[in-house]
Amino acid sequence: MPAVALARWFNEEVHPHEGTLRGYLRGRYPGVQDVDDVVQESFLRIWKARLARPIVSTKTFLFQIARHLVVDKVRRDRIARTESLEDLALPDVVDDRPDPAELLSYHEKVSLVADALAELPDRCREIFILRKFKDVPQREIAFKLRIAEATVESQVARGMKLMERHLRARGINGFLADEN
Repeated sequence: MPAVALARWFNEEVHPHEGTLRGYLRGRYPGVQDVDDVVQESFLRIWKARLARPIVSTKTFLFQIARHLVVDKVRRDRIARTESLEDLALPDVVDDRPDPAELLSYHEKVSLVADALAELPDRCREIFILRKFKDVPQREIAFKLRIAEATVESQVARGMKLMERHLRARGINGFLADEN
């Protein structure tokens, strides 16, 4: 992608979400002190991801990146605090962080989930993202979209079924089983 087109994409599709992202991070993760760093790192990572491939839902992907960065930061901070307590006489502590191979596998699965989401019918994808990724209550989705709650429920179930079929066809089984 030419640099000018990439810059235009960033200015039109990513940068407008900066304020919302900052507010989301401050509200959802009040203990994180470096919100500016998380936002900037999120911008950098989405830029790099866009160089590699098109992004279906820029805002959703941006917020996912930010959430992962916050979780990683909290995990690193917790580990750093534990390591700084020298008077703890702990024997060899098991490192619960995923090894690089597991992390790569996870990122590949996330990419496959993004591909599966992109293949959902538009209305189904909209409802699925609101319910499963943004955790919007079923009743609120129904009200907002002026549809029956039963329609929301059936579209979420349909989305789950289609996504599981997509992932199974690519050798990934049970990846969505932990979803609510």
